[in-house]
Amino acid sequence: ALYILNVERNGKIIYTWKGNQRNTHIGLFDLHTKQNEHLYMFERDLHIISCSVNNERTLLAVSFRQYTEEERVSQLLQSVTKYLTLLIEIRPINNVRVLKAVDSCVRVQFLYPDEGRRASTESHLLLVSEDKYIEQFGIRVAAEEEHKVVIHNSGQLPRVRVADDVIWAQWDMMEQRLFYIVPKESKATLKCVQFYPDENFSSILESHLDISINDTQLKFVNFGYDHCEDQDVASKSLNLQIFTSKAGGLCVCCSPASAIADEITYSIHFLHKGYHKTFTVSLERTEYHQLKEVAFMNLDYYVAAYLPGQFLHLLNIQHPDLLCYSLFLTGEDARIDMLQNCCIRSLLTSAVLDCQAGRMYAVSISASALLSFLQGSQQDSQRLAALHCALLYFRLPEDLEMQIIWWLSENLSTCHSFDPIQEFIIASLYCRMCAETHNLDKLLPYTSLLDWIGSIPGVTCTTDIISLPVLEFQNSRGFWEKLNSNLESVKYSEPHLHYHSNLLRRQWRSLSEEDICLLTNQREERSSTAYLRNIFENAQKVLSHLDTWDSEERLAPLFQEEDYQQQLLMGLMVAQLKDHLMRHLQYVGKKKIDQIVLDYVANLLNLVHRIMKEVWRRYELHSCIFCFEERGSAGEFAVFHIMSRILEATNGMCLPLPPGFHTLHLGLGVRCLPLHTLLHYIDIGVLHLTETCVRKLLKDLDDTEQNEKLKLSIVMRLPEALGQKVHQFWAHPINANLIARKYVKFLLEKLGNRQCSRPSPERLSVPVEFLPLNYLTNVLAEIENQGVHPHENQDPVNVRFVEETALKHTVALLGLKYS
Repeated sequence: ALYILNVERNGKIIYTWKGNQRNTHIGLFDLHTKQNEHLYMFERDLHIISCSVNNERTLLAVSFRQYTEEERVSQLLQSVTKYLTLLIEIRPINNVRVLKAVDSCVRVQFLYPDEGRRASTESHLLLVSEDKYIEQFGIRVAAEEEHKVVIHNSGQLPRVRVADDVIWAQWDMMEQRLFYIVPKESKATLKCVQFYPDENFSSILESHLDISINDTQLKFVNFGYDHCEDQDVASKSLNLQIFTSKAGGLCVCCSPASAIADEITYSIHFLHKGYHKTFTVSLERTEYHQLKEVAFMNLDYYVAAYLPGQFLHLLNIQHPDLLCYSLFLTGEDARIDMLQNCCIRSLLTSAVLDCQAGRMYAVSISASALLSFLQGSQQDSQRLAALHCALLYFRLPEDLEMQIIWWLSENLSTCHSFDPIQEFIIASLYCRMCAETHNLDKLLPYTSLLDWIGSIPGVTCTTDIISLPVLEFQNSRGFWEKLNSNLESVKYSEPHLHYHSNLLRRQWRSLSEEDICLLTNQREERSSTAYLRNIFENAQKVLSHLDTWDSEERLAPLFQEEDYQQQLLMGLMVAQLKDHLMRHLQYVGKKKIDQIVLDYVANLLNLVHRIMKEVWRRYELHSCIFCFEERGSAGEFAVFHIMSRILEATNGMCLPLPPGFHTLHLGLGVRCLPLHTLLHYIDIGVLHLTETCVRKLLKDLDDTEQNEKLKLSIVMRLPEALGQKVHQFWAHPINANLIARKYVKFLLEKLGNRQCSRPSPERLSVPVEFLPLNYLTNVLAEIENQGVHPHENQDPVNVRFVEETALKHTVALLGLKYS
């Protein structure tokens, strides 16, 4: 049988197998080239415990068990040590040097320099002993004739002590880090040593863990894999692993032995967040003798706690605060193919080793299985966790995004504790933006939820605050810099750093609709206010930025008109988000922050359009929605309902919408809703009257009794500024009467306390033999002469228009014929 012994930093796997003569062979497999290389052969049957090869593949370190205690007694070999550690020259096969001959087990691990570095004349080897110490050997090599590489040191190899009193140790081969635990007053202190490319090392982290270490056996993680390890010894050792993530996450996963047969407990210490969570799971089946230990796996953005046949718990590393972002699976959903026992070690990100079988597997979350789980979930916590997992883990390729949007459109009313559209938009923006700039993830919102009061059936969770780790490093980049940034965020209350829309909402509400219309009509007044001018310029930059992205045809008719309300909201959002980022990202630079903000708001509009495009395609709609002569189809009504929920979601977060959204929504409403419902939706603010849609409605619909009622109801609800712009498109006596009434009301209000001279009946060219009307028109004419002309730049509405309208209206009421 073939068994994996170790995995080196470059991804090469060291393995062993037995030959026909019971020889023990050691080989090397390259994951990238899929090539095998024979390294060494022992002419006897050996139980190899640990093995490592240096980067140049010139030296091989091997630790193996010579004899068991029973074999030594039976063969009278008490003077012979149980374990032997060798250093072997293998290019070509040459000398063998004994490093350790002891009765305690020793693990070996070569250090690897940075990838791409030139071959070194010195290799460094870690020896980890069951006697609770770790030391480093320096091995100089020299090249001789015929390509021979031999150990240069003639005497004892130089060594340095790295750690003492170790009760647990884990090697991080990818980042060349050594994590280890030392006891301190019956508790545990976690330390980390970082090995650098210049072959130096330093202690860089210290953290106190609330973990009981009484009666635990020594354990080494990622220092070779002993497939013959005594399971009884393994069960008494500390079931603990440490995982790191690219975003600076540091998690300590631990599962103590449980004394209760039908439950199991495990803890995740989120050191980068300053707290740990302890989960207690009630087991579905209680064949306790079959249960081993919880296996932990590193999926980079997630830590997985796995108990075969029971559960699979995916915990979000970046946002572990709310339980609803943890995906807890049971039954068939929790099954991982080919991993049906608990002897699992997560040695690389998204890779695990089955220690008993000696086989390594790549582990990943299945997009199709996740989508099926999302579609079949009945609980909000499962839906929310699956949705965030899809967004965070897969970054949503177009086909998966389409299916997520279809799911959204079908489940708008089934999610009771969160708004799925809000979560989709906010989480998608977070995932798209935060990969670009360091620390941006701490400043942008990742969820619309402020709290979560739900729970996972069968799982109890407790959260405890822990002390933050102490870091000591200088000029260190990568993981340590990101971890330090995370710790600084915890110190300064990270949730308060996230951008929120409270101030934006207040500013938005302070500008009334009439103010916005006034700004759109009187451009010189808008340009006189530098702040507002800058706001609208910001909006134009966003829309221009969006135009450079989208080369495909816009299926849904959006972005086809100017919407000053939405432009104002866009501009306000750009200004406030820019100020927010400038306060916390001064080192990034103004130009970069401007680009981030434009990308963020443009992505927001693009996401709304993406949702619209998919539902438009799904219900096979076309441009007939702007034809008001026909009633809407079932598909149009479905899209209208989805747009109403989009509007509700964006209003709740104070997010801008693509220009044309309100026009499209109103057009669908006119086609799909009965009149009383349509008017109710307008009155409560679900539907917004836009100039484009109202103008088309007044021009295209003929004046049947039903259409007159619709038009009159719409005109009566128009804001004054908008009514002045569209009233001329409906040439109807009722409309003229309304315009005249508003004009008279305006002039009389302007009269106020002004002194008005006695009106002269000769002012009008054609006096009317109706004294009340004569008097009114003369008063209005006198006011006009004082310079009050509200419509002089728009339409010919004046005293003459009022007089004509009044006469026509009176004649119509009396049933007479007007001449």
